[in-house]
Amino acid sequence: MPQINQLADVLYSQLFWLALTLAVIYFGIGKAMLPKILGTMDARDSRIADDLAAAQVAREAADATEEAYRARVLENRTEAAKLTAAAKSDAARATEAQVAKADEKIRGKVEKAEARLRAATDAALADIENVAAEAAQDMVTRLAGVSVSKADAAQAVKAALRQGSGQALANG
Repeated sequence: MPQINQLADVLYSQLFWLALTLAVIYFGIGKAMLPKILGTMDARDSRIADDLAAAQVAREAADATEEAYRARVLENRTEAAKLTAAAKSDAARATEAQVAKADEKIRGKVEKAEARLRAATDAALADIENVAAEAAQDMVTRLAGVSVSKADAAQAVKAALRQGSGQALANG
């Protein structure tokens, strides 16, 4: 068979071209494409590392900002508490002043009312003494037939009232 006889010539030729193609591919990829791929991978790794570093810096800045924010919030709360306490204190003082003023007005009204009561009581007692003196004068005149002056009758009523109030105080 003639095809088998040609196999040796063809095989060596094909093996030569196969080796040459593989060498071109190997050196083409290894020397031309591989450095570009490695450069791209290094650039990507570098960019990722830079991004991670930038993210870490941003995170630290955010943490610092948050701490500053919390410190300001705490200061504001403290200031608000101080202002609230001062407002409460002012309100309490104002309320105390109003209560004292109202208490003074009430005390004045009570004193006036007590004075009016004392005056009314004194007037009522004077009226009672006058009526009692007139009644005593009239009774003595009717019962004993003796005429008693109005001043004597008033003095006798006063003495009787003092004696009665003294006994009431001793019993009370």
